[in-house]
Amino acid sequence: MSEHQQAIIRTGGKQYRVSPGSVLKVEKLPAEKGASLDFEVLLVGQGEGIQIGTPLVAGAKVTGQVVSHGRGTKIIVYKFRKRTNYRKKQGHRQAYTEIKITGISG
Repeated sequence: MSEHQQAIIRTGGKQYRVSPGSVLKVEKLPAEKGASLDFEVLLVGQGEGIQIGTPLVAGAKVTGQVVSHGRGTKIIVYKFRKRTNYRKKQGHRQAYTEIKITGISG
């Protein structure tokens, strides 16, 4: 496992570029704090040794550890239609799971 190895993983309908030691916030996952998780690997490698999956890389593995769970900052959803006296204000806070990438192999 190289220190500069990178990978692209897929979780929660989104793709993330990760390297060992990186911390990222992903869509909330049903895992306890401190639990270890494996992710779907779409691309792995660095420089000349890149492996691209079709759609996943066979034998590649990215592991991460759950650091915490939380909710993001509030965003305001405001709907307005002119001349109809229609106004609707709604807030939203997205739940997330904070993950620390512990290892990339493959």
